[in-house]
Parts: sequence; structure tokens; C-alpha cells
Amino acid sequence: MPTVAIIGAGDIGGALARELAALDIISRIVIVDDLANIAAGKALDVAQSGPVDGYHTVLSGTNDLSAVVGAAAIVIADRATQPANEWQDDAGLAVLKRVAGLNQRAFIVCAGAKQASIIEKGVNEAGVPRVRVFGSAAEALRSAVIAITAAEANAAPSDIALSILGRPPQHVIVPWDEASIGGRCATNVLSAAQLARLDARVARLWPPGPYALASAATRLVQTAITRSPRVHTAQVAVTREEGTAGRSAMMPVTLQPSGIAALVEPSLSTRDRVRFETTMRA
Repeated sequence: MPTVAIIGAGDIGGALARELAALDIISRIVIVDDLANIAAGKALDVAQSGPVDGYHTVLSGTNDLSAVVGAAAIVIADRATQPANEWQDDAGLAVLKRVAGLNQRAFIVCAGAKQASIIEKGVNEAGVPRVRVFGSAAEALRSAVIAITAAEANAAPSDIALSILGRPPQHVIVPWDEASIGGRCATNVLSAAQLARLDARVARLWPPGPYALASAATRLVQTAITRSPRVHTAQVAVTREEGTAGRSAMMPVTLQPSGIAALVEPSLSTRDRVRFETTMRA
């Protein structure tokens, strides 16, 4: 089984370590943070719950970034400061460049909601292949949209399938024509007024909280490592053919152990297609 390195022992990093360990598909998780004692303490806490919950993942904490060498996946999360804060901007880019250089095979997930610039600069300035580095916060936002849709439709979240596109928080597109609720098209279940009400609420769902962000990153790592055909929404760098080069956007993707396997072309109405193309060229 593979090893996963988590950069940051903050709220996202700690929750992520717990969720990944509980899957019991990872042989070892190492938490890396400048505050090594906090990283080690969180690793010990998660490890001690293993016998209770029945998982066997080995956990450790360190301040040595070279611990990413040999990992199958690297997740850039948040630092164990008070309050915890995400790796972002120039500091986050420096961390991304260093871990990408130390480990040239692992895919890199940016788990935070403020890490779009890391993805964009990592691909366009540092030259990291865009299939290797992507963000998982978009999947947390998609989950939140599913939750409010379930409440609006009086349905179970598990009965709802939908995707989201664009750039959060103000330019998020939910293609309702391709969404389904209990096997029925969402536009046949919800009225125009209900759909408008849902669209108006989407921007307020951003940013997701640390537990939602950790859960989303966990699912993307799990899907990539296990080669699941499941489609997720990820924040990916945009090529010139897709939109404004140097930017990133939320898109449906499939994953594999090396990172992004393919972008999934959504089925959009004429109105949504225009909105999406306008957003991508902005």
C-alpha cells in the first residue's frame, strides 16, 4: 500500500490524516509541519485510534520536508499556527516547487480553499505538469451544493448527482439540465423559482470549512490511488485552448495514480455554455 505525505498539521491536515487513515488503504501517512511537535502529536492521536476503529495505517510527524520522497500522493494543507492557515501565495508556491522537485512522480493535491494561485503559478511558472497538481476544494463546494439541493427537493443527498464549473465564489455554474434527483432530471423536480434560489445561494457556500475540505481531499486521493472511475470536481490549471492561460477553474475530472487522467466534458445547455465560456475567458 502507498504512502501519503500531508504538508501542514493544521485543522485541514489533522482531519485529513484521520480520514485517510480510517480508509485503511494507505500503509503510511507522514504529517510535515514546521512545528514538528504538533505534527507528531496529531499523528500519534490518529494512530492511537487505529485499534478502536480497526485500521492499521502507520502515522508519523516531522518538520523535514524531504519526508515526501517516495510518497505516492502529497497533499498541501494548512499550517499548525494559531489560528491555522492554509499554505498559499508565495510561501505556498515555494512549498509546491520544493515538494515537486523532491518527488517527481507523486500527484499533488492542494486541499485549501485559498490555493488557486499555487496551482496556477505552479503550472505556469514552476513548470509542474497540470495533471500532477490540482485542487480539491471544488469537490467540497460540490458537496455543499448537493446538500442544499437535497434540502430544497426534500430528497436524500445520495440520490442527487450534479457537477459544478467555473471559478468560485462568484462565477460558479451548476448545469441543472444534466443534474439528476432520484433518477429524474433536476429541472423536472425543481421549479424555476427553486433553481434560481439555489443558484443565488451557491456563492455563499464558499469557502468550505476545514472538515469538508479534508473530506474532499480524502476522496480525491482515494479515487486516484484505487483507480476508481468516479468523476470528481477539481480546480485545474487552464490551457489557452480552454480559457485564459495562467488561470485555473473548476472542472469534472477522472483520476489515476499519476494524477488527472482526463477532463470530463460536461453536457451544457446553450445558456450554460455561454456562461461557462465567458467565465473561462474572463
